[in-house]
Amino acid sequence: MPLIALNKPFGTICQFSQHDTRASLADWVKTPGVYPAGRLDADSEGLLLLTDDGALQARIAEPRHKLVKRYWAQVEGAVDETALKALARGVDLGDYVTRPCRAEFVEPPETLWPRTPPIRYRAAIPTTWIELAITEGKNRQVRRMTAAVGFPTLRLVRVGIGALDIFALGLEPGQTTTLPPRAPWDGIA
Repeated sequence: MPLIALNKPFGTICQFSQHDTRASLADWVKTPGVYPAGRLDADSEGLLLLTDDGALQARIAEPRHKLVKRYWAQVEGAVDETALKALARGVDLGDYVTRPCRAEFVEPPETLWPRTPPIRYRAAIPTTWIELAITEGKNRQVRRMTAAVGFPTLRLVRVGIGALDIFALGLEPGQTTTLPPRAPWDGIA
């Protein structure tokens, strides 16, 4: 019953089958029979957990369990308190309204690895780093939320799942580590 943490690199798709133009999980995870507990789109990076335990996979991924996932988003523009409060209250995305979440400013992270390729840089347009802690994780949710309040996401990194933190795990992009399947992480095991 392995539980594997991967720092999913930018551009990697969340499936094991090979892709013509992108890396897949098979390029980074060599343990057979595991599957991602939740997904990150190809343009997102960071902490991804994989397991062969269906109950644990559901506990991590399904929104009804309300396991917190933390994201750092670099967004285009100078985010103000009004936008941050709107994100925290929940955002109407047209097809659903997001649950309330924690939204706060973070300093440009020095501990974060460089992205390859780097995001576009525009001298005349500032960027802001924010942290969102959500319990849903629907398709492209964080990107849709920031865009809905007027600040498109340029870079998105999942930095935590429950009590797990990618920096505490010490994983560089593409690196994995095997975790004990019954560790005392909030709500995971």
